Order: sequence, then C-alpha cells, then structure tokens
Amino acid sequence: MDTRHLQLLVTREMPFGKYQGRLIADLPGQYLNWFAKVGFPPGEIGQLLALMQELDSNGLSPLLDPLRRK
Repeated sequence: MDTRHLQLLVTREMPFGKYQGRLIADLPGQYLNWFAKVGFPPGEIGQLLALMQELDSNGLSPLLDPLRRK
C-alpha cells in the first residue's frame, strides 16, 4: 500500500454520484460495500474506494483520525 493513499482518503472528495463532494473517508460503509459488489471504478478513485472499503469493513477507519488533524 502506498502511504500517500491514506492521506488522499481524508483529502480527496468523491467526484461523482450520490455522495459527490464528500470526502472518501466519510463515505458510508453501505456505499463502499455496494462498490465492492458491483466493481470499483478504474483508476485512482477506484483504488481509493477499495482501500476505504477495506479499512471500513475491518473497523480500521479510526486509523485515519490523526491524518485529519494535520
């Protein structure tokens, strides 16, 4: 995993869809799980969504809290 991706989770906004404009780290788990079922979009946004889904499904989202404070 590229550690820069962790920082991007708390700074990059969702560029499309129902949650457009919301930080990827703040997307609801059910939305992330939906992407896991139907497939993540290509490119960096798909990588970030997959990473966030993995963190969320394993209860590791609080690990991002220190990055939010920077």
